[in-house]
Amino acid sequence: MNLFDKIFKPHKHTLANGKVVLEKKSRTPLILIVLLIALVVSLNVTDFSLQQIMENGRNILNIIKDIFKPNWGYLPEVVKPLLDTIKMSLFGSFLGAMFALPAAFLAASNMVDNNVINWLVKLLFTFIRTIPTLVSALIATYIFGLGTLAGTVAIFLFSFSYVGKIMYEAIETVDMGAHEAMISMGFTPFQAFFRGIIPQIMPTYISTSLFNFEGNVRYASILGYVGAGGLGLIINENIGWRDYNRVGTILFALLITVFIIEQISRWARRRLS
Repeated sequence: MNLFDKIFKPHKHTLANGKVVLEKKSRTPLILIVLLIALVVSLNVTDFSLQQIMENGRNILNIIKDIFKPNWGYLPEVVKPLLDTIKMSLFGSFLGAMFALPAAFLAASNMVDNNVINWLVKLLFTFIRTIPTLVSALIATYIFGLGTLAGTVAIFLFSFSYVGKIMYEAIETVDMGAHEAMISMGFTPFQAFFRGIIPQIMPTYISTSLFNFEGNVRYASILGYVGAGGLGLIINENIGWRDYNRVGTILFALLITVFIIEQISRWARRRLS
């Protein structure tokens, strides 16, 4: 028996009653071979070079060493861009979550019995989510100019599509008993939605919005690379000047800020659960 037969052909087992049973071979070896081929092709396509990584490894270590030696004298200059980043994240996240809820109502098939409207709103969510935040921020800078407004618009669009998708899925899985009872009593669909559905989805809505906000603080820190203001602007500037001690200061301030926001967000989500 050759190697192929040993790996891919089923084994025969004879039971005590003389019946022959075929044991199905595992597909794991085939999957591993496919993954190995895909890995080799990927390495060739991306021009991966282990030698180059080894040769430049010292530069990476030097950069990391400088980052872990922050220039604390630069910290006062980080405060304003950090506040800009937080304001962009908070305002964009709040507006995105606020507009996402009525859009999710239109996308939910159990709320709006119109397949065209459902499909169009869901398509809108999908289309906006496929655009990277950096790209939407770059487009916003051409429309609104350089500054935090462009970053706020980019975060708004991401938050709108992210929270909207989560919420229309949550709405489509709620218990419709209270909603149907209110409709039968003469309430309008919007009144029945706010009184019968909103109380059920509100914990998910607030939890998702908070989680989205804490993530946006991290995303907003790189929007300055395309001129959208915030920490990304000074990160890009200092990396360009190879001043990694200042970059370390910026990253330290961002780390502390994100940690505090995450702790507050987790506490709030635990209270809601």
